[in-house]
Amino acid sequence: MSKLTDVPKRILIGRALRSDRLGETLLPKRIALPVFASDPLSSVAYAPGEVLLVLSIAGVSAYHFSPWIAAAVVVLMFTVVASYRQNVHAYPSGGGDYEVANTNLGPKAGLTVASALLVDYVLTVAVSISSGVENLGSAIPFFVENKVLSAVGIIVLLTLMNLRGVKESGKLFAIPTYVFVAGVFIMIGWGAFRALVLGETMEAPTAGLEIKAEHQGLAGFALVFLLLRAFSSGCAALTGVEAISNGVPAFRKPKSKNAATTLAMMGLLAVTMFCGIIGLAMATNVRMAENPAHDLLENGVPVGDGYVQNPVISQVAAAVFGDGTFFFVLLAAATALVLFLAANTAYNGFPLLGSILAQDRYLPRQLHTRGDRLAFSNGIVLLAGAAGLLVWIYGADSTRLIQLYIVGVFVSFTLSQTGMVRHWNRHLRTERDPGRRRHMIRSRAINTFGAFFTGLVLVVVLVTKFTHGAWVALVGMVIFYATMTAIRKHYDRVADEIAAPEGPSDDAVRPSRVHSVVLISKIHRPTLRALAYAKLLRSHTLEALSVNVDAAETKALQEEWHRRGIDVPLKILDSPYREITRPVIEYVKGLRKESPRDVVSVIIPEYVVGHWYEHLLHNQSALRLKGRLLFTPGVMVTSVPYQLESSEAARKRARKRQEWNAPGAVRRGVAERPRETKAPSAKS
Repeated sequence: MSKLTDVPKRILIGRALRSDRLGETLLPKRIALPVFASDPLSSVAYAPGEVLLVLSIAGVSAYHFSPWIAAAVVVLMFTVVASYRQNVHAYPSGGGDYEVANTNLGPKAGLTVASALLVDYVLTVAVSISSGVENLGSAIPFFVENKVLSAVGIIVLLTLMNLRGVKESGKLFAIPTYVFVAGVFIMIGWGAFRALVLGETMEAPTAGLEIKAEHQGLAGFALVFLLLRAFSSGCAALTGVEAISNGVPAFRKPKSKNAATTLAMMGLLAVTMFCGIIGLAMATNVRMAENPAHDLLENGVPVGDGYVQNPVISQVAAAVFGDGTFFFVLLAAATALVLFLAANTAYNGFPLLGSILAQDRYLPRQLHTRGDRLAFSNGIVLLAGAAGLLVWIYGADSTRLIQLYIVGVFVSFTLSQTGMVRHWNRHLRTERDPGRRRHMIRSRAINTFGAFFTGLVLVVVLVTKFTHGAWVALVGMVIFYATMTAIRKHYDRVADEIAAPEGPSDDAVRPSRVHSVVLISKIHRPTLRALAYAKLLRSHTLEALSVNVDAAETKALQEEWHRRGIDVPLKILDSPYREITRPVIEYVKGLRKESPRDVVSVIIPEYVVGHWYEHLLHNQSALRLKGRLLFTPGVMVTSVPYQLESSEAARKRARKRQEWNAPGAVRRGVAERPRETKAPSAKS
């Protein structure tokens, strides 16, 4: 089966890389920015819209609060960026929030952060892909008409790109990310020039619509609650900030300095674009509603179910550049692409965090190792599967999915910054150098403010979003936490059971005797080879064992056995129900019961075939027997392989593939593989 899948695998993800080439996959800052910061940069495509959607509940009059909400989001962004710059310098190993919380607050806090981040990474893929499909649908209706199919297809494509390796995927992602950033800045600059210098009036496509307010004249606590809910929705712009602290090992040296610089660049770009889009949305009279079919009115009449509400960034681009113009289409395409690629933040964060958790025995060990292309392939595939399932359940609706969002990321923000405060307190107790103490005190102050602010936002998010879907994210965190705790207990239990004792133990005591049993069905070459091998072992007792499922075949076997004069006793087990596995198991258990201090060595002859379909035709009884015998204490199972001609042909084909050099390989500096030399014949 591996040979059948080898060629498609190489075509899709490329040839395997040697472990010593890991250094070649490290990223410079210009590539690391789109790889790790595409999520917070792209979130400006939907975060402004989420703010306006919530404010629309109180009608158009509530829109004038949006600049203040944007200002609060900016303060929060700068706080988080400044806090995480301390993280990357203090913990450059790549554990990020999990390592900070685990080291300073204990394993339970670390596991809580890990659960929150894993949920957030899955949601990042689901929200980014769904939002990208919606943005692309504003230019190409097919995508919005087939949202789930399009979203799942893009997840598969993105998965394949990441399986090829971080550096290769980073080069592919850099261009659309930079085109998007440049497009947004051009839109902000040109819009400001038209409004402030030329004095032109720009109108969004929805500027002529009215909003039917669900709750008019909100005041007091109700208004405060609405503004807090709008602020919590706008905080979606901060998702992905933590990915850089988790991805420090992927940066080129000096790793911490490059990661901190990338964080600062990301924060500055994100807040500028977020504020610019909010400002242009206000200037162009964009109208958004949570239920546009009924709450958006045209000439006093609801627009109806056939109306498609385009994202804020698309409406602003239509007002600034003109609907259908080159720059409008370019920005729409770049926005869709960067939203798709924003999921790459999760594709880099989830597998790396999964590898660290697997190393700490909280997740299966298969997630710890790198794949053929030096990426954590198993983690990438697991993330893709979870995100695809979420997209299917929620119909690729970004508005529904985003309600589940940002809970996990603010849990990790808060616990991480609290852990950093403890980190600095611990170091300040022993540090005596005045310069270093001043630096630590300043860093502690930044992390303290970050912990307080993000903790406050976490409370706001939980209060305002709990009934709108945030409870699902909390349930996901609980499931991850319980699963990882159970996995750790299992690994710890297994480690305790198999630990080698210091003194003598039953496992080190030599068995009193070895009773060897060779399983046979008929006399052929594999049987003779197995018998010869069994004799070489010089066991205390040796016998051949066969199960009688066909009287004629059993009689023929006994006659040939005696005719050949094989000097090994042949025992026949009756099987009235034509079973093979159970009689053998019961016989072996009987031997063990008679002599508990003896061991039973069961020797099974097997065919070795060269084609995947041949495996389906041979060795099935042997596989079942081995599987059952593994659960029988004191029984050793040995396979004696017999290579058929097809296996030899397969070996020769594999050797030819190893010796093959691509055209131009020598010219490109690829050393030619040495070919096997035949041994000289006796005649020569």
